[in-house]
Amino acid sequence: MHESTEGFESFVAVVDAGSISAAATALGLPRETLSRRIARLEERLGVRLLHRSSRQLSLSPAGHQLYARARPLVAAAREAEAEVRLLDDVPRGILRVAMPPGPAAAGLSGVFTALLRRWPELRIEAIAATRHVDLISEGIDVALRGGVVRDLRLVGRKLLGASLIAVAAPVYLRARGAPRMAAELDQHDLLLGMDAGELPARAWPRLDGPPAPVAGRLVSNDLQLLVAAVRGGHGIALLPELAVRGELAAGELEQVLAGEIGGPAGLWVVWPDRARTPPKVRAFVDHVVDHFRTQGFAGLGGAAFEVGLGSDPSPS
Repeated sequence: MHESTEGFESFVAVVDAGSISAAATALGLPRETLSRRIARLEERLGVRLLHRSSRQLSLSPAGHQLYARARPLVAAAREAEAEVRLLDDVPRGILRVAMPPGPAAAGLSGVFTALLRRWPELRIEAIAATRHVDLISEGIDVALRGGVVRDLRLVGRKLLGASLIAVAAPVYLRARGAPRMAAELDQHDLLLGMDAGELPARAWPRLDGPPAPVAGRLVSNDLQLLVAAVRGGHGIALLPELAVRGELAAGELEQVLAGEIGGPAGLWVVWPDRARTPPKVRAFVDHVVDHFRTQGFAGLGGAAFEVGLGSDPSPS
């Protein structure tokens, strides 16, 4: 006996894809197999569902009615299957991870390969982007972010804590002098980062009080570029202390406005807040937390923090 919903998924896939060939590719089936399934469904129902021609495929009135009823059923069945598969706690499917580019991305290769070795049903798409992607609208499972988590749609775990400090090279300070207060920053060449990886920083945080407005001739969302520029004596930059700790110890850079300019620069792993976190996300979070617990800042090659963070350094 035939189940009443037999063939519905094939039919919905054909309508969604716009052709039998495209639907067959999406389902991973031979075109002939899918065509036979649609023919059997029409024969069983006793109606024509699709009008086929050499150039297009269209729905009959019965096809329109069946599609309207069948599509929610197919979606619900897929959702139910996905929920049941979550119960075995096995990471599987595609895990989409957004992260900073360059050395930061390379530093996570060990986490990715460890996950792939342990979970053979898991696939990973690692997306390096300087901008803050919207995890919800862009279908990203998890991301690494610098700053403070403010998006209420996200949850996260802190990987590293650090401080933002203003620094300059001795050669710059000898030529231009050190600012004595934040109000004097407009008399200096400032090297600025980009808030959320997209917009030039317009303010630097104060340790106490409102942010200090800033403007600069060189703006970049690349941390290594800003470190090189400030080491070369081209201005003052606001950078994570961990990123320039070696230069400070060697005397290649000096902190300025230590009692006035600065703020937090944490590194977080964040993911969408759901009633049940998918096993693939939990597995990645556990691995990356352990990675940073053992390797610390070296875990991302010193390049994971956002730079130029202003009054609202949010990774959301």
